[in-house]
Amino acid sequence: MTPDELRTLLTQGESLHSEFKQWPLRPDDLATAIAAFANTDGGNVFLGVDDAGQVVGIADADRNRVAQAVENVAFHNIQPPATVVLETVKDNEGRVVLVVQVPKGSQRPYRTNRGIYYIRTASGRRQASREELLRLFQATESLYYDETPLLATSSLDLEAQAQSDVFELAAQRGLDVATIDPHQLLVNWKLLARGTEQTYLTVAGALFLARQPQRWLPTAYVSAVSIPGSDISIAPSDQKQIVGRLLSVLEDAKRFLDIHLRRPHTIRGLEPEVTAELPGEVLREALVNALAHRDYTISAPIRLVVFDDRIEIRTPGTLPNTVTLASLPFGIHVLRNPMIYSMLLRVGLVTDVGSGIPRIIRLVRQRTQQEPTFHQQGSEFVLTLPRKHDP
Repeated sequence: MTPDELRTLLTQGESLHSEFKQWPLRPDDLATAIAAFANTDGGNVFLGVDDAGQVVGIADADRNRVAQAVENVAFHNIQPPATVVLETVKDNEGRVVLVVQVPKGSQRPYRTNRGIYYIRTASGRRQASREELLRLFQATESLYYDETPLLATSSLDLEAQAQSDVFELAAQRGLDVATIDPHQLLVNWKLLARGTEQTYLTVAGALFLARQPQRWLPTAYVSAVSIPGSDISIAPSDQKQIVGRLLSVLEDAKRFLDIHLRRPHTIRGLEPEVTAELPGEVLREALVNALAHRDYTISAPIRLVVFDDRIEIRTPGTLPNTVTLASLPFGIHVLRNPMIYSMLLRVGLVTDVGSGIPRIIRLVRQRTQQEPTFHQQGSEFVLTLPRKHDP
């Protein structure tokens, strides 16, 4: 970094990626700054700079001692130890600034030795919220939210008929469920989690087996609307909050689409032939994807919007790690909720080969001669299915 580059960065002030600190600095304060950058998007701590961005410098004779102190803090005061890269820069007046470069951490989340997790914001830093912390764990696959026990539940909240239905569907797929103790099988599938004194439903277990999953997961539903036009600002002609267990939510959401999509008749021979506006396989696959891959830590429902010219399925959450919009048509297969996905596999609703999106694209092209689109809009992933107008 040149003196001019340093001056430019300091002139821009503190930001999401920059923080100014004078030396000496308490180890806890430095650990907090490093952990916040590592937990967010990386950044630089400029040591020897005051809050106004003016260089006050570090004594030239102290450079090695300060560098060693920074490395000790990164290793001993942060768990897991954070990586830092140090660079000494002199400004145009010869004053020393130590730039502590903190990359985005590969072992997030990081906490200080006081046990606190911080994240960086545009205005500084703050403690991570529960939801942010869960997403940090999920991002590095050190915790899957769908296997988290719901401590307000017990095995008494399990619906016997739901359990029987799931076992029957699994048996139809060739799984041996008759020779294993049912309770143990649900623990093996991580639908139940044993505690020291009782057994709890996990998030996945509540979604598949609870009497009322929304009692503990209030936004785990589908908000479905039909809009007479192409603008979301138009008042809906029909609106439904689709709640219940995951498999019933899937069926009810599919039924909502069947009601509001056209089913034109074509006369062939003596009998009319019904050709659905969009293939049922496309609609089911799109809904399954939304229910399987949504971020359940976000307090928002899946939004299903039927317009005159398109269907939008808006799923809470960004794409999982390593998945990009460009990679979706090629069948990328990365799981955010592996327990939920495993259950959908056991009951025959997914294939475990990542073929869902390519199949949607192919079938929509064949039926409508148009392309489905995928984009990220804020905290929602949006799948848009064009509607076919010709009978």
